[in-house]
Amino acid sequence: MLNTLSGRFLVLTTVFVVLAEIMIFVPSISRFREDYLLARLERAQIASLALLADDMLSTELEAELLANAEVFNVVLRRDEMRQLVLSSPIPEPIAGTYDLRDAGPFTLMRDALVRFFTPGNRIIRVIGAPVREAGLLIEITMETAPLRAGMLDYGLRILGLSAVISIFTAILLFTAVQILLVRPIRSLVDYMQRYAASPEDVRGIITPRSRVRELREAEDALSTLQTELTQALRQKERLAQLGQAVAKISHDLRNILTSTQLFTDRIESSEDPLVRRMAPKIVNSVSRAVSLCESTLAFGRAEEPSPRLSMVRLADVVTDVFDSEVRAVETGCITIRQDVPATLMLRADPEQLFRVLLNLVRNARQAIEASGKTGEISITAREDDSAWQIVIADGGPGLPQKAQTHLFTPFQGGARKGGSGLGLAIAAELVRGHGGTLTLQSTGVQGTTFVIRLPKGDGAL
Repeated sequence: MLNTLSGRFLVLTTVFVVLAEIMIFVPSISRFREDYLLARLERAQIASLALLADDMLSTELEAELLANAEVFNVVLRRDEMRQLVLSSPIPEPIAGTYDLRDAGPFTLMRDALVRFFTPGNRIIRVIGAPVREAGLLIEITMETAPLRAGMLDYGLRILGLSAVISIFTAILLFTAVQILLVRPIRSLVDYMQRYAASPEDVRGIITPRSRVRELREAEDALSTLQTELTQALRQKERLAQLGQAVAKISHDLRNILTSTQLFTDRIESSEDPLVRRMAPKIVNSVSRAVSLCESTLAFGRAEEPSPRLSMVRLADVVTDVFDSEVRAVETGCITIRQDVPATLMLRADPEQLFRVLLNLVRNARQAIEASGKTGEISITAREDDSAWQIVIADGGPGLPQKAQTHLFTPFQGGARKGGSGLGLAIAAELVRGHGGTLTLQSTGVQGTTFVIRLPKGDGAL
């Protein structure tokens, strides 16, 4: 508890409130003592006025007046004459004298604390000014036990009230800190943990929302850091993959160029009629070499931006993909079909989703065309409480075993001859950026089926 921000804030709040209540408690006790003594002086003055009105009071009545005033004797000075008005036996010597006429606040607080923490009963003399200017001064002698008992009772009530105020204030401050500080900080930590677990998932990048300036600045800084780091990690991963492929690219390119050189030597040294049949082979070999180099360089330079998520109508994106591929179909043996609800909306980057679907549909079309048979390409979609699912199926010849083993690995997962395998690798990377997955559901002589799954929930929750 003490290791948490809210726990330490609660302890500090309690300590500060207690200190504040102590600063209030001392003046309050001092004020109570002063009021108590002034009340005894006023009651003693009233008792003395009764005697001044009739100086023939009986001893019993005089004792009753002193008992009601809770004093032993009363001295009233009028007209520069000091007069013992009421008196009774004092049980013990006077322990101290207190003059309330010119006592300052610090003196009153000091005397109050001394009396509060001094047990036992003492006899003290108290001097004050008579009310309504009924003389020059009034002096009484009284016990301290009733005064201390009253101070203790009043102090306990003050402490009880202070405890209630402290607890209530601490609860309010604790709740406020939880809402205004702890929850936003925990949200930042959740985003950091989510991002650390999957840096390529764009849902782990925080969207600044806080209205508190300092927290908003922290969120902005974290968002910028995550965006830049995602780009750097993605570029680093691609460069690493590119480095692994350099040896293979060099070997393949050398073989292609060696074949081209042999054809070239044959052309130069012979006027054989077969030259016309060799020329296309030379052109194809060079074209494959150029295509492989261009794909490699393009992949090394590519920097995919983080997806900008929005609600997208899937049917519109699928229609655009099919329109692009219909114009590219060279034979009339391919059928394109979609079964996507017109009202289905999902959260994605429309441009990146278009590229993913286009790569999958184009691969399916090229596979069917290469087989020389008829086939169908279909896209279907469905959703449940947790995710959207897009299924891309084709009636092609299926993927070879080598392509299945390295399906989403650049330069290794090509399904057709001469392919670089970058299309599926890029598509899988874009889907991961949405927090989703691209998987091969099935493949064989009946065709191939890929499934895209995009989660609905916020990855930071």
